[in-house]
Amino acid sequence: MKSNFNLLILFVVSVVLVGCQNDNHNPDHPHDSSFYIDYRSLKGLPDGIAVIELDPEAPNFGNISSKLELGIGVLPHHIYYNQNAKKMFTTALGGSYLYEVKTGEDQNGQPQLISATPIDTGENTVGENIFFTNDGRYFMTFMGGAGGPKDGSIGVFNTNNQLIKTIKAPIQTNPNRFIMYPHGISVNEEKGLMMVTSTIHPDLTTGMGNSCTLLDLNTYELKETYHVADSPTDLSAPVEVLLLRGKFPQYALSTTMLGGDIWIAPYNTTTKKYDAFTKIFDGSTQGLGWALEMYIDDSNKLYVSFADPGKVLVFDLSNLPQLKLLKTFEADKGAHHMAFFKTKSGKDVVAVQNNLLDLPNLNSGTISVIDINTGKKLGTVDLRNKYGIIPESIEGTNGPSNYMHH
Repeated sequence: MKSNFNLLILFVVSVVLVGCQNDNHNPDHPHDSSFYIDYRSLKGLPDGIAVIELDPEAPNFGNISSKLELGIGVLPHHIYYNQNAKKMFTTALGGSYLYEVKTGEDQNGQPQLISATPIDTGENTVGENIFFTNDGRYFMTFMGGAGGPKDGSIGVFNTNNQLIKTIKAPIQTNPNRFIMYPHGISVNEEKGLMMVTSTIHPDLTTGMGNSCTLLDLNTYELKETYHVADSPTDLSAPVEVLLLRGKFPQYALSTTMLGGDIWIAPYNTTTKKYDAFTKIFDGSTQGLGWALEMYIDDSNKLYVSFADPGKVLVFDLSNLPQLKLLKTFEADKGAHHMAFFKTKSGKDVVAVQNNLLDLPNLNSGTISVIDINTGKKLGTVDLRNKYGIIPESIEGTNGPSNYMHH
């Protein structure tokens, strides 16, 4: 009797295991292939946020199931979850610059957008990136600052969405340590450090940056401003920065928008800062420009988007400070933000949002879905022609759709 009972247990376990291997979706998250996108209207209608199906194997691939309009000219820019994924926000280049977004589910359990509440950002304008820390604060870059020609600021908010501090450090006051046109932001909480990039004036013509600035996460003191360019006069426009942390080697990485390159700086345990940045990938040697976003997936590979001509490069992080190029994926012009998920049949894919500020030749207005293992493009959603909108960013409906972004 006992042996028969053991056999029965083994049989049940084997059935459960086989079932788990064939079930590629978390039962708690039945809609892992639905995504939120920020979008801008091309028809003079309000900009907003939408829910879209991105699994090429789904019958409703490319269909929008929910929309939330934010207003004409709001230009929502980047969707974020807070540190425990209980709240969702979107930054915006216009309108109120920052919104908390309320979501829910419809009668079929599908993600649904309900409302957006503007958050007071004080004098800070042109909302860009956010980083949420575990102590309840969040930090947001404002590329426009208070509106001056060489402005820019970092807003510090508490868990109640109150602006508790505006960090400003004009280049006119100290040309060696400053904040100007900040866009990218990254934090290493263990080390108590934060870094922001200096990218470009919001009007895209008044001025450009070529540096990253390191700050103390708690005192907000500026520790150092680093050149991330071939020379002091090279206006490379660093756009994103990533302070590697946790299990990863302790380096800072930065992409340059106009340089089209990837730069790296090692952490120095003696100075408790980063050493100088050096270039580790030259995009021009590969016919690439406009290096933008950096993502790390579950397999610890680094994905970097190049808006021109629209590609995503995959790198091995295991031998830093050397970056080994593993794969190149073909997206569309304007390749920008990414999201990772599994299709219904279990394919590991990355969705690439192809548009940068609707700039000429960088504004395909599509989302490419690419098989990570084969590099094959499995499907493309043409939002420009299908809906008269173009996507600005992308994020998962069940929490962050990447392992690490910035």
